Amino acid sequence: MRGFDAVVVGAGAAGLFCAGLAGQRGLKVLLIDHSPKLAEKIRISGGGRCNFTNREAGPANFLSENPAFCRSALARYTPQDFIKLVQGYGIAFHEKHKGQLFCDDSAEQIIQMLVKECEAGGVTRWQPCTVADVRRLPEGGFELDTSQGPVLTPRVVVATGGLPVPKIGASDWGLRLAKRFEHAIVEPRPALVPLTFDADAWAPFAALAGLSLPVEVSVGSGKARTRFLEDLLFTHRGLSGPAILQISSYRADDQALQLNLAPDLQLEKELVQAKATSRRQLGNEFAARLPQRLAAAWLERANLDATKPLADCRDADLQRLGRSVHEWQLMPDGDEGWRKAEVMRGGVSTKELSSQTLESKRVPGLYFIGEVVDVTGWLGGYNFQWAWASAAACARAMADTATTA
Repeated sequence: MRGFDAVVVGAGAAGLFCAGLAGQRGLKVLLIDHSPKLAEKIRISGGGRCNFTNREAGPANFLSENPAFCRSALARYTPQDFIKLVQGYGIAFHEKHKGQLFCDDSAEQIIQMLVKECEAGGVTRWQPCTVADVRRLPEGGFELDTSQGPVLTPRVVVATGGLPVPKIGASDWGLRLAKRFEHAIVEPRPALVPLTFDADAWAPFAALAGLSLPVEVSVGSGKARTRFLEDLLFTHRGLSGPAILQISSYRADDQALQLNLAPDLQLEKELVQAKATSRRQLGNEFAARLPQRLAAAWLERANLDATKPLADCRDADLQRLGRSVHEWQLMPDGDEGWRKAEVMRGGVSTKELSSQTLESKRVPGLYFIGEVVDVTGWLGGYNFQWAWASAAACARAMADTATTA
């Protein structure tokens, strides 16, 4: 039976990084993954260029039942730390939008960097390899039944990720293991996911599929209101784009969306003012302020004649039209589910884990890192930064315990 100082289950972003760091700190590490393909979620991220971090990542950019949980790990391994690593490998990158950093070339560069980090740490990698069982031993530590034989270790790291995109190997293995060891689970749900609407109610907007525009989107009210200024994308079944993906993580099933489709304009005022001087028809004047297809659909929705001269329109109708653009409320009937979700919200409850080390408070030597934990970042590189930061905290802690043991 083979023995290792630590076994990391899951060779995604968090698992690869943790294994490499732990190995470089002197631990004999085994990294296991059930998929034949390595780090497929990294490979497809950011349109194939991997939005590997965000310069501005901080605790405020993450959701959790305990919002303060991520603070320690994020403070001790920052975006600048990972950027320094990327630069050390000569990987060219650029900032695309609001601190989001992407590879100039390919996400494959990040994967190969992590593989080299593992090689530098002498990490043993078994892939594809499944883990049928993890048992606690009376004398301490664990025995793992794997498809490549039994393994003994004092430390097991669960880095199996979340449930999104099952076609690339997403698994609930980590959640099932946590439950078996009596850890509380915050109910998993798709996050950063497109929203869908009743087909009949959406029929007037289905023809707008592919149309994108900057909007303000919000849910809730008062101090509980959450808002984003991002791009919106119409789809055949509903709404997507960064604005919707962001707000999807915050919206409860019974909450309507509030959308301002022209956040930089004051349409109620502008349309009435234009009436005094414009010789345009209503449709042309309206389309000068909104994308043409959206303007046409919106006038039809408002039951207003697009060919009517603006000068002949009633002020009340123009004000109502402008207000409807700024105050569109609509109730989704669902979302695109795990198939289209970018991340999972929920996971292993942070109440069960140390924020300093990511070690279980219930089971010594058992760690949970990355997406399997109830910490969910915004769109734009934040979830990768949580993967790096939680992995680094775990690797440090394991090396420290090994040194003092």
